[in-house]
Amino acid sequence: MSLWAILPVKEMEGSKQRLSPLLSPAERVALMRVMVAEVLDALCVARGLAGMSVVTLDAWAAAEARRRGARVITKGARDGHTGSVTAAARVLAAEGATGVLTVPGDIPAVTAAEVEALAAAHGPAPAFTIAPAHDEKGSNGVVLSPPGVVPLRFGDDSYFPHLAAARARGLEPRVVRLPGLAMDIDHPADVAVFARLDAARGTRTLAWLREAGILSGP
Repeated sequence: MSLWAILPVKEMEGSKQRLSPLLSPAERVALMRVMVAEVLDALCVARGLAGMSVVTLDAWAAAEARRRGARVITKGARDGHTGSVTAAARVLAAEGATGVLTVPGDIPAVTAAEVEALAAAHGPAPAFTIAPAHDEKGSNGVVLSPPGVVPLRFGDDSYFPHLAAARARGLEPRVVRLPGLAMDIDHPADVAVFARLDAARGTRTLAWLREAGILSGP
């Protein structure tokens, strides 16, 4: 299977509004950059991917993607998470990709090994594989083959709707639970959970949160 990774990154100015009780606007942008860089790094070294694409109009994200050899796709970049992934999947499918794997940019504890495990769990096409967020609300990893086999709808409560959407297409979804991939940072409470996560140890994001004074510790 020709499996391409898709990472949607919206323009970072004004991002992560729900973290405003903890972080200033400039700090939220800085945090997003640290997190996106960690996800990019994991995707870049994961084995088994035919290529990696970043859907964005953010100049910093585009530069970081190209520096790592990733493809930048601008089509659909301002159409939200769902629109960005769907547009990129269509572009890649038209060029011969037989499957896509997508993750968000706010899961800084994800590792290349987890990306590989998600891809390895995926069965022969047609197939749908999903890795839920830690609260079983979000969909933090999705693999589709072919790329448009199940309609996507990302959001705060997308996990169970995605399961239902796959079953409506006659597919039994494969569910993969991976601690780093599951831990997104979206709400203030997520920061404390992230800090306690074994997978977060050694991440640049954890170091940044401590240096910024958001978390105590060395």
